[in-house]
Amino acid sequence: MNVQGLSEREIFSYLENAKSEDTDYYRVLSSMCTHPHKIAAEAHRLFIEANLGDTGLFAGAHRLEQEVVRMLGELLHAPSIDVPSGDSCESSVCGYLTTGGTESNIQAVRGMKNLVTAGKEGLKGTPNIVIPESAHFSFDKVADMMGIEVRRASLDSEFKVDLTSVESHINANTIGLVGIAGNTEFGQVDPIDELSEIALENEIFLHVDAAFGGFVIPFFEKPQPFDFKVPGVTSIAIDPHKMGLSTIPSGALLFRSPSFMDSLKVNTPYLTTKSQFTLTGTRSGASAAATCAVMKYLGHEGYRKNVQYCMQLTVKLVTEARKIGFEPLLEPVMNVVALKVPDPDLVREQLLERFGWNVSITRTPRALRLVLMPHNTPEDIEIFLQDLKKVTAEI
Repeated sequence: MNVQGLSEREIFSYLENAKSEDTDYYRVLSSMCTHPHKIAAEAHRLFIEANLGDTGLFAGAHRLEQEVVRMLGELLHAPSIDVPSGDSCESSVCGYLTTGGTESNIQAVRGMKNLVTAGKEGLKGTPNIVIPESAHFSFDKVADMMGIEVRRASLDSEFKVDLTSVESHINANTIGLVGIAGNTEFGQVDPIDELSEIALENEIFLHVDAAFGGFVIPFFEKPQPFDFKVPGVTSIAIDPHKMGLSTIPSGALLFRSPSFMDSLKVNTPYLTTKSQFTLTGTRSGASAAATCAVMKYLGHEGYRKNVQYCMQLTVKLVTEARKIGFEPLLEPVMNVVALKVPDPDLVREQLLERFGWNVSITRTPRALRLVLMPHNTPEDIEIFLQDLKKVTAEI
């Protein structure tokens, strides 16, 4: 730390220099995040000092969080919704705002473990969860933090979780299943309704990671079943800071039953509330304000148009790519494309070095992973494919 403080001019010169090192979204085709909506950014600034970790002091910010959870609950077909503000959650579906999908996934599994530890007899060994091979790496953190075994079920030919593999991994110590609604690599949606049947038959929990797909699938003309309409779904993670166009960090976690929230409760004797259900203590009220503002501003129709635009970009990319000899691994389910190219790692490297394109690679099989977001344009697609053709022609 410098001894004497710097001037505002020096500080902002320093910050602008650092900002220049960040990648502008202009040529980003790999991120599931995007520019926040202008109204979200303004709302974020308005509540910049609000701490949802002490809701008695920031009742207005807490009210906005409650409103966001209510709107998310409606979007995800919850019969009734509540955000606990005191000692209990009284409605059938409870939830709160998190920092994103990782925290939401951690808390969902923590709730499973706590409920099983408190109420289920016959757990002879290490508790385990069964997840798809396509699941997010946050579940590796869950295993490390909570001493839970993670069992990975294989994928079928369409990169959905294989149900036979799921069933083969379940044993007496299995506490829950995980299904993905919009997996990170392929944008694929697992058969949540069938996972629900397996979960109900085995009397175990089912968490749905819809961090990306939660703000995509509901706006399709024929949405795949993935939310609380499916009876066995016990919790859902959804990220407003992805296709919800809110500021970072903005995630959310909803539980079907108040018992989940109760299992996460710890006493907070020196705050204005008696207990907390959240993983982090201090939480951003600014993110709640941002999410509330953009959801109310766009409404269902605004989000439908946003998804429609991204899907139009997706169709354009696949159609034009086929014309120059590149096929997708599967027909895109949402605005994520896995494109088959020769030597994907070298192609990725060359696209970045020569043309400034940021793309990523799927693991198995290896392919170019492309995410079409609101910051992309039809012109971007055309230029990208021209550059891709140049790069692959030399391999």
